[in-house]
Amino acid sequence: MNLRPITEDDLHAYVDHALAPERRAEVAAYLENHPDIARRIAGYADQRQMLRVALAPIAAEPLPAGLNLSRMIEARTRRRWPVQWAAAAVLLLCLGGVGGWVARSSLQPAPGGLVALAQEASDSYQVYAPDHVRPVELRASDTAQLTEWISNRLHQPVRVPDLAGSGYRLMGGRLVPTSHGPAAMLMYDDDHGDRLVMLTRPMNKADQNAPMTARSTGEVTGIVWADDGVGYSLVGRVPTQSLRPIANEVRRQARTI
Repeated sequence: MNLRPITEDDLHAYVDHALAPERRAEVAAYLENHPDIARRIAGYADQRQMLRVALAPIAAEPLPAGLNLSRMIEARTRRRWPVQWAAAAVLLLCLGGVGGWVARSSLQPAPGGLVALAQEASDSYQVYAPDHVRPVELRASDTAQLTEWISNRLHQPVRVPDLAGSGYRLMGGRLVPTSHGPAAMLMYDDDHGDRLVMLTRPMNKADQNAPMTARSTGEVTGIVWADDGVGYSLVGRVPTQSLRPIANEVRRQARTI
């Protein structure tokens, strides 16, 4: 039995006829059992077809003469050599400047440890928290499957915290890619629709154990820490003083694994 979950990428590839036959059959079976998602995907397919029909006359038009390759080459050869040399000099200067910036950035190490984890959590929040269609890959009703999935991918047991006592209920979660490997993202919301995101992943070398630290990015506040080589970051648009006791509860439950 194939337990690989159907992702949003799979659904869009299904619409674009870009899936392998076996995977396409899996997605088709998934849609048969999820009529609400099937209706949404059918709408995407209709939009795709309408766009193809609307743009077909444009695609059939002949290439404008100004974009004819042979004419473009001929026009370039007619230019005077001093102009070409000047353009080449400008190009070399630009390339030198870009190369300098590339070399400069390559000498600056990418952030690591808690700094990187806090930024990854903030980025995940800003991408998925505003999404009201599919903010999570597996919903709270599939918590057992979600726990097994993220634990297997992170190669360590992951506990999904229960934050009902703090006023937040689990919406679900997903795996997100980071420059330090996959991370598990869990999302919660309260009765007002405010959302929190918890991101956890193994720490590579830096900050194997680190106390809770407040880190904010714009309007997104966060608490980040590490225990026994595992990093945690809890973020949301709530005051830090309100977020800290929830982070303490997450840490308490994570330590009982």
